[in-house]
Amino acid sequence: MLVVENVVKAYDPTVSEAKALDGVSLTIPQGVFACIVGRSGSGKSTLLNVLSTLLKPDAGRILYNGRDLGRMSEHELDTLRSSDFSMIFQLHHLLPYLTALENVLVPFMKGLKPISAERRKTAVACLERVGLAGKHDRLPGKLSGGEQQRVAIARALVVSPRVLFADEPTGSLDKKTGDAVMALLKELNAEGITMVMVSHQAEYAALASQVIELEDGRVKRPAWR
Repeated sequence: MLVVENVVKAYDPTVSEAKALDGVSLTIPQGVFACIVGRSGSGKSTLLNVLSTLLKPDAGRILYNGRDLGRMSEHELDTLRSSDFSMIFQLHHLLPYLTALENVLVPFMKGLKPISAERRKTAVACLERVGLAGKHDRLPGKLSGGEQQRVAIARALVVSPRVLFADEPTGSLDKKTGDAVMALLKELNAEGITMVMVSHQAEYAALASQVIELEDGRVKRPAWR
């Protein structure tokens, strides 16, 4: 469970009026599909980045299963990001000189320690899970935009996350491919992964069980379906 308590995040800490988040409080239970919506500049991506620990709030706190993320050391946060949390971006951020399989294994590429056969097996299984069986040796340039986004999803899944954050995951895709990616995210949520997504597309927000609408950095509507 994620609990947000009176969180404030400023664009510029020296300017009190320039707040991306202005006293946001909400709860995202484990296992839900939450979608953060709002107009451009409402604070959607900032809230997602604060929830996923990519940004630190200027005030307030965020609790994950009772633990205050703000009191965790950088080592503890790194451990959290490599276990419970994972992120999908609008732009897939694949490394062009690595194969699909190697891109999925990036979370395990730390130092000079070799990657185990078990982790490679898990990565192959993740690629198969997102519909890319037989394409693990292809470079990103040999994959379509939708396939590249699926590699990014597989990379997010390889650590077996409990919470999957997604920032406009269909924003750069055509409708048919976007629909397929959303269907996959819904499947993953049905399997127990908590989904926290930012989207500006009403038809995709309608698929969520919790819609968090922001306006000028404040929660306007934490609606449930």
